[in-house]
Amino acid sequence: MTLASVALVLGLALGQHAPAADPHAPATPAAADTHAHQHPTADAHAPAAAAPHGAPAAAHGEPAGHGGGHQATLPETMMHHVANGSVMELPGFCDGGFKWNCEIDLVKATHGGWKFQVGKVTIDMTPSKHVVMMLLSAIILTILLVVAASKRSIVPRGLYNFVELLVAFVRDIAISNIGKKDADRFVPYLCTAFFFVLTMNLLGLVPFMATATANISVTVALALFTFFITQYAAIKSMGIGGYMAHMTGGVPKSLWWLWPIMIPVEFLGLFTKPFALTIRLFANMVAGHFVILALLGLIFAVSFWVFPVSVALALGIFMLELFVAFVQAYIFTMLSALFIGAGLVHHGHDEHHDDDTGTAGHGEAHPISHAAGKVPGHG
Repeated sequence: MTLASVALVLGLALGQHAPAADPHAPATPAAADTHAHQHPTADAHAPAAAAPHGAPAAAHGEPAGHGGGHQATLPETMMHHVANGSVMELPGFCDGGFKWNCEIDLVKATHGGWKFQVGKVTIDMTPSKHVVMMLLSAIILTILLVVAASKRSIVPRGLYNFVELLVAFVRDIAISNIGKKDADRFVPYLCTAFFFVLTMNLLGLVPFMATATANISVTVALALFTFFITQYAAIKSMGIGGYMAHMTGGVPKSLWWLWPIMIPVEFLGLFTKPFALTIRLFANMVAGHFVILALLGLIFAVSFWVFPVSVALALGIFMLELFVAFVQAYIFTMLSALFIGAGLVHHGHDEHHDDDTGTAGHGEAHPISHAAGKVPGHG
């Protein structure tokens, strides 16, 4: 659970929640600016202009915050559901009775937030909605795995059997992409990534919860783990000299004049892999929620009588999202194993060239080594 714990810290640091933008903000500064030019000394309208920005709950539907009982539009409601923030809405007793959208202000719950001063830099570690979801996912996952491990037996059954099936599935992914000799070194990380991403994806489908993987800061933090582990695997297998030589893209010294072209390309290639991990997971999780909300929003935007079709389509997309939750956890794990194995495969590629075994032999051995993990020097 090291990944889950450190990802929480990175999520806190990267996923700071900026105050929600007021939809009426563009008009207010313009009006205030015009008023300032016409009446430099007058400030009679200053409290009225500042009021919408002074109410933290304005973005959550308080009429007073927008003045005149502003009703949130469908796009605002969709963004409010998907975006990160410092307020969670849960069913409970508030304002003298039971409500489905009682608000929990995380800033007030943490007594003003958790802020630390490091030199001249202020680090805001106040938990946001998605950080709470990450913490909840880590707790649920830890409890499930501890309970499953406590029921370990020679003949697996129940929860332990299901967990063992998933672990064996992830190990097969590691073997097919990294190689049998080195796969077991990275299986703990890959299993942690798979279960953590899967739990966050599924938790986002529970009513009143949120999808942490729909926050690009969270997916960046997860992709950074794969990035650093990939570089660690490559440097350990090749050594510093071999790693730097690999940055030439395999261009021999006789064609050194191509190095200024190949080195920047290879350097950028180091970052395109975690970028692909980040955007793929983020975009797929956000898209599903937007589609469901848009279909349900047809009831309010078009007519109440479209609800049979709207609800049926939204239910179908919801069932598809259950499948996507597993698929995206699998893809993230598979690509992570593929990127880690790529460094080891490049190591075997360099050795092949150093041995001068010939082009034909290398062309035949490379695909086999990538599929079966039998790379020269790796067994």
